[in-house]
Amino acid sequence: MRTKTLKKNKINVVTLGCSKNVYDSEVLMGQLRANNKEVVHEEEGNVVVINTCGFIANAKEESVNTILEYVQKKEDGVVDKVFVTGCLSERYKPDLQKEIPNVDQYFGTTELPGLLKALGADYKHELIGERLTTTPKNYAYLKIAEGCDRPCSFCAIPIMRGKHKSTPIEQLVTEAKNLAADGVKELILIAQDLTYYGLDLYKKRNLAELLQQLVKVEGIEWIRLHYAFPTGFPMDVLEVMRNEPKVCNYIDIPLQHIADPILKSMRRGTTKAKTTKLLQEFRKAVPEMAIRTTLIVGYPGETEEDFQTLKQWVEEMRFERLGCFTYSHEENTHAYSLEDDVPEDVKMDRANQIMEVQSQISWELNQEKIGKEYRVVIDRKEGSYYVGRTEFDSPDVDNEVLINAEEGYLRTGEFFTVKITAAEDFDLYAEVVKN
Repeated sequence: MRTKTLKKNKINVVTLGCSKNVYDSEVLMGQLRANNKEVVHEEEGNVVVINTCGFIANAKEESVNTILEYVQKKEDGVVDKVFVTGCLSERYKPDLQKEIPNVDQYFGTTELPGLLKALGADYKHELIGERLTTTPKNYAYLKIAEGCDRPCSFCAIPIMRGKHKSTPIEQLVTEAKNLAADGVKELILIAQDLTYYGLDLYKKRNLAELLQQLVKVEGIEWIRLHYAFPTGFPMDVLEVMRNEPKVCNYIDIPLQHIADPILKSMRRGTTKAKTTKLLQEFRKAVPEMAIRTTLIVGYPGETEEDFQTLKQWVEEMRFERLGCFTYSHEENTHAYSLEDDVPEDVKMDRANQIMEVQSQISWELNQEKIGKEYRVVIDRKEGSYYVGRTEFDSPDVDNEVLINAEEGYLRTGEFFTVKITAAEDFDLYAEVVKN
């Protein structure tokens, strides 16, 4: 066992899961930095904080494996302390304490002050929106609400994150100004449900007003919407998107399924007809909009007929962006009482079929872009290419624009006008238009 030294602690924050966890880790790191603590993100440190995900089986497995990895490092004397926070810890704390007792302490999603205290820091209430961003400097996530009031049968988020709670507009504008002052040019708005924003604070769906305030922030050039729920969508948001150049013509609206029996069992509060009509209204209001959705296949009771209904609908709707996941049977959800009766190999086959359809659609839509000009932001340099995105693409999940680095220097985080020269399923190739 290594002899403990008197050296100053370096706290390593390890983030697993979704963008909401990224945001929470950044807030934690901002608090630690304000307490004059040395903090790093996924680098070497003798004190480790693991921000876990507990959403579906694969994410839970990754979180548990990461905890076990760092507990082993603790036993080997490589690290001194291991703390666990986030959704897995919120959902399974008693089980984790019993199964992995060598973790120094477990914290839930709402126990930031307690975690800070364990790390020898104080929670500073005055740090409105001040955090240590871990994304590339040109974009950052802006979490506008926490929790969820939706009753979806398959989802454990309300168990882990609690009821919906909106952040006041003034606080979000302050946070956006702070981010802009640090060089952030793109805000990616996130929540479990953007469309519910404001109901608790303002007694109305207030996403449109929030957008109107955020576009006034100097230095912010793009504002992107993630995770909009289809039921009760505030249509005034489309008007803001159409009229405000800063609001990207892009929306991430997870639809999950389209067959009416499955939608009913999922407790989604909508139908195939209503969902199709909503998307048609999107296209009519903002013809240039890129719509991203996510789907679940293999939900309990999903018949071959239900799946074919979904597959045919995907072919008809021609989404610009789409992801597909296999159903995960989660404890304490409404659907857990149902029999998980679709075999794993059938689930995987159905997911692959959907993605094959989407790959062809994406290829066809991308071919139409060849010869056209787009404004792109450069996220990074990778190998012999600069990698950028159009307003129709979100980081990590959507198409990328590749520009030959030998043609000239492009500053990361800057915007350029490019012409598309070639296209694949999910990548575009381009050259900078000489001004």
